[in-house]
Amino acid sequence: MNRTDRLHALSEELRRAGPRGRTAGWLAGWLEVSVRTVKRDVSALQQAGVPIWATAGPGGGYVLDAAATLPPVNLTPAHAVAVAVALAGAPDAPFAVDGRAALRKVLDVMGPTARSEAERLAGRVWVRGSSAARPSAAAVVEEALAQRRVVALRYQDRHGTVTRRRVEPHLIARTGDRWYLVAWCRERDAPRWFRWDRIESAALTAEAAPPRDPALYGTPPPDAHPVGQHAR
Repeated sequence: MNRTDRLHALSEELRRAGPRGRTAGWLAGWLEVSVRTVKRDVSALQQAGVPIWATAGPGGGYVLDAAATLPPVNLTPAHAVAVAVALAGAPDAPFAVDGRAALRKVLDVMGPTARSEAERLAGRVWVRGSSAARPSAAAVVEEALAQRRVVALRYQDRHGTVTRRRVEPHLIARTGDRWYLVAWCRERDAPRWFRWDRIESAALTAEAAPPRDPALYGTPPPDAHPVGQHAR
């Protein structure tokens, strides 16, 4: 999640929380960033005119003024449940944090009757817990892909050997039951598939990832397709 999206998600979450507000620690865990980053983001929103107030004392945190509202959205309860099912079925998926923020936004702007129906319907759809977890470096890798920037990885291969790579992210792909970062590896000067759960750490660089011919990364199998295809 890049900074612009994070600022938006932060303000939306505070709006959803209402007068209860959220602590900096809670927001940091939800956004997968440090408490210091949350405080900087809140300060940036306040300077931009967003009415966020800090509350003191035990359990204190940040509260968004009730006057801050969102326009209505015309989605059905089934639409909201469909998003919830997709998120629950793939907790380790790329952009899962953004997905949860989007779901909260959808629920918040639905009318009371529609939201109640969405919650009732969602209670009738169960997903067994997955053992897969998002890697700690996921947020950085997502931002590198979104901003088309080179990212420095600390990566452990199947033999347990840890190496450092500077890579140009091309896409994130799921095959079988695992996610992979498909990227151009600067050290190998060739395309490589990095298993999502073996990326130990990632650091975003200031260098733009140059465009490369997609054919260099191979041809997807006939049963593979970009997720955007479902939205057509």
